[in-house]
Amino acid sequence: MTAPRIGLTADLFDSRGRPMFGTGPLDLLAQAGLTWTRLPPDGGAIDPAAVADFDALLIGGSRLGEASLARDGGRLRIVARNGVGHDAVDGAALARRGILLTNSPVAVRHPVAAMALAFMLALGMRLPLKARLAREARWAERGDFPGTGLPGRTLAIVGVGGIGRELVRLVQPFGMRILAADPFVAPAQLAGLPVELMPLEAALAQADFVVIACLLNETTRKLIDAPRLALMKPTAFLINVARGPIVDEAALIAALQAGSIAGAGLDVFEREPADPANPLLAMDTVIATPHSLCWTDGFVDGVARDAIKGIVAAMQGRLPDHVVNPDAIGHGRVGQWLGKSAGPA
Repeated sequence: MTAPRIGLTADLFDSRGRPMFGTGPLDLLAQAGLTWTRLPPDGGAIDPAAVADFDALLIGGSRLGEASLARDGGRLRIVARNGVGHDAVDGAALARRGILLTNSPVAVRHPVAAMALAFMLALGMRLPLKARLAREARWAERGDFPGTGLPGRTLAIVGVGGIGRELVRLVQPFGMRILAADPFVAPAQLAGLPVELMPLEAALAQADFVVIACLLNETTRKLIDAPRLALMKPTAFLINVARGPIVDEAALIAALQAGSIAGAGLDVFEREPADPANPLLAMDTVIATPHSLCWTDGFVDGVARDAIKGIVAAMQGRLPDHVVNPDAIGHGRVGQWLGKSAGPA
């Protein structure tokens, strides 16, 4: 048998060629006797050669679909997503071939929820505008722009999975009313949390802050469209920390230009990188960041460690945690390498 080959996509490295998560998580591979290779830039889609030549892939935001699987010869065991969203990967296509797809849902919860709270505070306090007042010697105007405090306001969270529930925990000291819109969550699942579960439209109409924290799939694509944006208060803010295509961007631009909503905090866009000519980037009522605001030291380290632990487990013949295409587990290809007595890593 040849030594396992672990490939890391180029978008996991910073502009100076260093792993964005540091070297600590990579020590987990070394401790397991595994070596890794940085893949060439892929233009946003995994090259078929990577599927053919590697036993495991640690990927960032690169797409992986049928075209990437054209040269699959049965070697690849696992594709580990360095993050939680896996909409760019065709998990069903991997499952048909017996290739596991994993993500890192636990380590992202606090940093992404904290990012949502940061947007809420910055938008409510009108931080970008007031920073300009100081820089532009406009102190005389500081009384002209009162902000919106969080206490007593209403927060609507769209999607109350791990990130949404962590946000509930973080905002409790602010004394907010918290609404939740999630058709896949039963009231009993939120027992003990100070949350009111209700339909999306009702939540949008009552909220002062709306945070998008759901997964992107065919049921959530353009979930926040023009009719739903029209339900929001003109004083309300929209915050998207999930995926850009969940919001109809053209409708959002129109709503902001018309003053139908007060502002937006966006870490994600329909197309990334965002077009420099995108009107959202020039709006005073929008805080825009490049899909990375939550990338703190703890975030990048924790996410990478979870993903790499899954790779190590698969290379050692064990079932990794956080498999998001469970249909792959029963495939004969997985059975060939999965130890009979092995349990989750």
